[in-house]
Amino acid sequence: MPESAYSRAKQPEQVRRALLDHAAAIAMDHGVSGVTVQAVAAAAGVTKGGLFHHFSSKQALIEGLFADLLARIDAEIDGAIEADPRPRGSFTRAYVNAVFTGKAFGFATPWATLSMVAVTDPSLRRLWNDWMKARLKRHRATDSAPELQVVRLAADGAWLSYVTTGQRRMSTDLRAVHDRLIAQTYRRA
Repeated sequence: MPESAYSRAKQPEQVRRALLDHAAAIAMDHGVSGVTVQAVAAAAGVTKGGLFHHFSSKQALIEGLFADLLARIDAEIDGAIEADPRPRGSFTRAYVNAVFTGKAFGFATPWATLSMVAVTDPSLRRLWNDWMKARLKRHRATDSAPELQVVRLAADGAWLSYVTTGQRRMSTDLRAVHDRLIAQTYRRA
């Protein structure tokens, strides 16, 4: 293996970031099954031992990749909530926008199909559920109304429909669903 840019100086955060970025690129191009220890290490320019220093197994790498996705979604949602002048429903609006048009998770991102793995993988499903429970607890005062839960569940259904049909762009019908869901967050039951 050629000498990597990381071998001369200790740069653990840069190595970890490179491993996650290359694993994400491989997963987006070849699916999660294409994410092998050898492929990720080679793409990142590190040894398999270097990868194992950061992630103890392929599963740990996939979980790290998913945790990184959740951190990106968190940042996007937090920014949207901060910019929203109306507290009631602000998390739900931010979540719907993240699902439909977000940069981290939205329909048009490669992450949308990658995140499908959470439906079938118990450890990733647990990470997602823990993330959602923490978010709902954090936003209980503004987003606990049943009608807002219905909006979030409808967004989840739209997301699942979108990623399972293999569409590349959001249709006019889905834009209308998005707009209607956002409008619902401003109404009181």
